[in-house]
Amino acid sequence: MALAGLISILLLGGCALFPRGDWPQDLEGLPPRSEIATVPFFPQDEYQCGPAALAMALAWSGQDVQPAELTDKVYTASLQGSLQPAMIAGARRSGRLAYVISGTDALIREIAAGHPVVVLQNLGLSWAPLWHYAVGIGYDIPADEIVLHTGRNARKRTAMGVFQATWARAERWGLLVLKPGDLPATAEEGGMVEAALGLEKARQPAAAAQSYHAVLSRWPQNLPAMMGLGNSHYALGDLENSERAFRRATQTHPESGAAYNNLAHVLLALGRREEALSAAQRAVALAGPHQNLFRETLEEIQATPP
Repeated sequence: MALAGLISILLLGGCALFPRGDWPQDLEGLPPRSEIATVPFFPQDEYQCGPAALAMALAWSGQDVQPAELTDKVYTASLQGSLQPAMIAGARRSGRLAYVISGTDALIREIAAGHPVVVLQNLGLSWAPLWHYAVGIGYDIPADEIVLHTGRNARKRTAMGVFQATWARAERWGLLVLKPGDLPATAEEGGMVEAALGLEKARQPAAAAQSYHAVLSRWPQNLPAMMGLGNSHYALGDLENSERAFRRATQTHPESGAAYNNLAHVLLALGRREEALSAAQRAVALAGPHQNLFRETLEEIQATPP
């Protein structure tokens, strides 16, 4: 997105107007400076900072993509910009894990881990916003600077205080775009399940399955991840691994009627009617808010010839 002349003037004296950046206090073990040299740079044309920023993140993740290919996916002409949900959806439709972060601590830890971060800034004022996407690729604590691919400038060093002021006006929103199966450095259990589910909803079952596997490698007891893994394998036509995921869910969470219900569906698809019948009966016995659905499954299996 283009900068208005007045806003540019206001920001020229950034080092004088803003104090030293507010760096996280607990950065033990992280290097004092870091930069991800493998993030490609695409100049951001007027109002096209969203497609360009997303393209940089996707290209870093290994995809062959150009900003123009993403315009229809993330750009809204009437707004002359790209909304955050569109950026997330664009990453997911491209088969990549989209994980939202917030705050300087997460930003620095992700960059230190080698993960570029798409950041949303308000380069204007609260009452006259000028939204802009950039990609954080580095930081330098001793120099009090962050390194951005932004506008038409690659590797632009910006005073941390200036950046934080513009980022705070956008609620310190950041987006990771990772290969499915990778975990953010600051991954949280609920956020990772939500991100994997986003891939499933975007009809990217293979990527979703990889992401659910990653969740379970860190949080092996997570029931939604087991269910999502089973659903993703089922969507791929991989019934054996779907059964394995749902059976694991029933063994780890024997109180889950949904796990038994889904296992019954897979067993029926595998031609194992008696086992399916037993699983469906167990789901009905456990009851719960989806009782009607469980009964429908049981009736379907009962109506299936032996």
